[in-house]
Amino acid sequence: MDPKKKQEIVNDLVKFKNGKEYYEKVGKAWKRGYLLYGPPGTGKSTMIAAMANFMEVEEVVDRDFE
Repeated sequence: MDPKKKQEIVNDLVKFKNGKEYYEKVGKAWKRGYLLYGPPGTGKSTMIAAMANFMEVEEVVDRDFE
């Protein structure tokens, strides 16, 4: 994965993780979605696992729409 894109995702996750109170304050659901695409073996599932670990969640929906 392009290091710049990876850093953009990390920055977004940090902002999102730290913004839970804001979402509650404005009455919005605290959730985030990402669309990862590309050929097999490019690290999509690994990225999902790393993101889930960073967010400290155990359950992630991983759908294959082929």
